[in-house]
Amino acid sequence: MPITSFALVVLAAITHATWNLLAKRAASVGAPFVFAYNLVSCIAYAPWALWLVAKGALPLGWPVLICIAASGLIHLAYSLTLQRGYQLADLSVVYPVARGTGPMLSAMGAFLLLGERPSYLRIAGLLAVVAGIALIATDGRLNGFARPAARDGVRWGGATGALIAGYTIVDAWGVKALLIPPVVLDWCANSLRFVLLAPAIMRNRRVATQAMRGYWPLAFGVGLLSPIGYILVLGALSLGAPLSIVAPAREMSMMVGALFGMLLLRERVGPARLAGCAVMVAGVLLLGAS
Repeated sequence: MPITSFALVVLAAITHATWNLLAKRAASVGAPFVFAYNLVSCIAYAPWALWLVAKGALPLGWPVLICIAASGLIHLAYSLTLQRGYQLADLSVVYPVARGTGPMLSAMGAFLLLGERPSYLRIAGLLAVVAGIALIATDGRLNGFARPAARDGVRWGGATGALIAGYTIVDAWGVKALLIPPVVLDWCANSLRFVLLAPAIMRNRRVATQAMRGYWPLAFGVGLLSPIGYILVLGALSLGAPLSIVAPAREMSMMVGALFGMLLLRERVGPARLAGCAVMVAGVLLLGAS
């Protein structure tokens, strides 16, 4: 992977972990918070996206419209599936299953659908990243997945991971094959999600307004950071980085999140979790070397 693309993926992972740290503080708000930070994203990135469109950077045609619509719909389905999973199961099960299966399926899709060629280094790096995610998420206690309450988490986490793979492959097709600028693709898809969410929020506008009291600063933070994190990933893809490398490498956010939890939230980080960070770093280095 070119050093520029690699740097973009690393910065994207740090950005992803940062906005998730902010979003965690508003977990109790639910859908109104998602709607609020989508609103912030749509407004904040409109000048950049619309300027590129005005310059003719957005290619016109049905494939582009289909890609944007598919991206927006899959992202919305991902958000709703993830939220439902959190309602039924533990975060510690749903999140690692989703983030672990997502890059695995994305890489498989890149090999099967986008014509990328696997190599021993890529496969080894991919497996190391997934193993590191499992260790970080469970702190080495993998038997936690065997609990009856965890089975829903595995099912919903797997479904979420499949949707992550879906939007990653669609967006990679958009920026690599259709040459859609990353910021334009992300802004259009985000605007579609906002429009689709708006009717449900407007029907309960008073409840949503009350729920957001005191949480707007967090919504501004997430709304500004979330798009740029994904735009950096799409930028790496548009520069020629293979999806089969970028998809697992961006999951370094799990490692950054574990470090944030230890340093900022004073969460317990045991030896297995630290080992997971080391395994993930090794995997990312293998991916970068390939």
